[in-house]
Amino acid sequence: MLAALFFGGSMGPPMIYMERRGRLPQHIYLDYSIANFIAAIMFPLTLGQIGDSKPGMPNFFTQLSQVHDNWPSVLIAMAGGLALSLGNVVSQYAWAFVGLSVTNIVTCSLIVVIGTTMNYFLDGRINRAEILFPGAACFLIAVFLAAAVHSSNAKDKEEKIGVDLTNLRMFICIHDSSMFLSDSAPGENDARMDDKASSQPKPGSAEFILEVEKSRSIKVLGSNWLLGLGLVFFAGLCFSVFSPALNLATNDQLHVLKKGVPHLVVYTAFFYFSVSGLVLGIGVNIWFLYRPVAGVPASTIGAYLRDWNGRHWALLGGLLCGLCNGLQFMGGQAAGFASADAVQAIPLVSTFWDVLLFGEYRRSSRKTYILLTSMLTMFVIAVAVLLSSAGHRKTS
Repeated sequence: MLAALFFGGSMGPPMIYMERRGRLPQHIYLDYSIANFIAAIMFPLTLGQIGDSKPGMPNFFTQLSQVHDNWPSVLIAMAGGLALSLGNVVSQYAWAFVGLSVTNIVTCSLIVVIGTTMNYFLDGRINRAEILFPGAACFLIAVFLAAAVHSSNAKDKEEKIGVDLTNLRMFICIHDSSMFLSDSAPGENDARMDDKASSQPKPGSAEFILEVEKSRSIKVLGSNWLLGLGLVFFAGLCFSVFSPALNLATNDQLHVLKKGVPHLVVYTAFFYFSVSGLVLGIGVNIWFLYRPVAGVPASTIGAYLRDWNGRHWALLGGLLCGLCNGLQFMGGQAAGFASADAVQAIPLVSTFWDVLLFGEYRRSSRKTYILLTSMLTMFVIAVAVLLSSAGHRKTS
């Protein structure tokens, strides 16, 4: 589950990196969807085939042939895949509207509050409640601290550039125009360009913030804050149900299967889960190629196939997501899906990448650093407590 935590926290930065460099989000997500599916089917094709097929626990290929008996559980698993894929599509735009940290914070809090509670009761309370729910409380405390971090960091950025971030689009236009008009003397422009080429803006500086906002592909400056927040909450609701759905598909708490029909093993459920996610992810983003949103330029399938700019980064993001989900579900089947939700402490990892790769929180105020340290500390405590609540599922 710790490996799943690392992979889950590392899947977003490669995609954000390419979006900030101008690659269209539709192209990014199509690559991501394909790699995610390839990583996902590695689990059933390898681990799902280990050992002989038993009457109560068939291996992967044997259970695929039993779809006429276990189709209700298959549909539940596919519904979970649709929920996750839809949440991922929405998150891709939410990252641009409100940032990586806030998106992960809000979505993870909803997963903990809704998903972990559902999994606890679905698992027959095999996790120790006296540890599990205090762990969830620690997670929520960290969520509030993270919201404070974002608020403080946003104020720091406003002070750096001397303008409200909601009016940043107009400021960028004025900033660019003033630089152009000031280049009046012959040769002075060349010298200025040479200086610019030799020195890149330092992370955390006003110039760095402006450069990022000018180069990114999703243009969200001046957009309504409620729109971005709405996207985040919708993504969080989608994410909060995909793990309980796989729990239901593998353990049949609703008794939708006929007597004597084996439950879906986690690898088979994960396969159907991934197939539905692939179909929705590709379908929605092909639609977005021709009907883009959020000010993104239109594209075509041909343009996508020819676009190799940063494709390896999008493929890496999809690979990490597939590994994260597979490991989380394996851990959930063994120790309880509620304790496996400890992987939702991914802001612990994503914040690290935020600082290291994107220069976030650089040159920030003392208050921001104190809040950031408190948030990370609480996340560590939350992960440790949730992991210690793990039980052991009894199998017949």
